[in-house]
Amino acid sequence: MASHRAEHQLVPIGRVESQLTDPAEAPKQGDEGAPGAWLVLEPAVADGLDGLDAGDEAIVLTWLDRARRDVLRVHPRDDPSNPERGVFSTRSADRPNPIGLHPVKILERRGHRLRVSGLEAVSGTPILDLKPVLGPRGQR
Repeated sequence: MASHRAEHQLVPIGRVESQLTDPAEAPKQGDEGAPGAWLVLEPAVADGLDGLDAGDEAIVLTWLDRARRDVLRVHPRDDPSNPERGVFSTRSADRPNPIGLHPVKILERRGHRLRVSGLEAVSGTPILDLKPVLGPRGQR
């Protein structure tokens, strides 16, 4: 079977603004004490926020730009007492394509900015996309 490796370009739609600045000091997951943060989207994509409001839940996809991309095995939660596992069975930031997946709650919307809770990404992290959390039967 021939190997096919296509190149793809992802263009960030915004950046995270947070008091978190050091990945080593950030919570492992957003529900483990992450402070409130802002999703600052590019003004050119502001119309894409139509339909998202305070109280909504969303999934934020980020590019974990400070992660290592040459890692395939890790100790889960960076705990050496945990046996090593393949990165695809963990939520480790270090991986070939360091895409972050963050469930958040929208607290406030100001133009092209969303204040959210539950985001453990550090300030400056590029935002790739936002998706709503779907309700019963995929309704939104």
